[in-house]
Amino acid sequence: MQTNEATIEKIETQTWLEANRDKRTKCLVYTRVMGYHRPVESFNIGKKGEHKQREHFKEEKDRYC
Repeated sequence: MQTNEATIEKIETQTWLEANRDKRTKCLVYTRVMGYHRPVESFNIGKKGEHKQREHFKEEKDRYC
């Protein structure tokens, strides 16, 4: 269950997004599949499910130096 503060923040965010819908631009998310990049929105339902389950990580710049 969400706290009241979290619920209020979520409602404020949704209200702001709806009010500024005309100012927003569509963002495409690409991912690497079999050696080339494809937009996630072009995936079929099964591949979209796999993409959501992937574990994302952030590699440190100096890790291999």
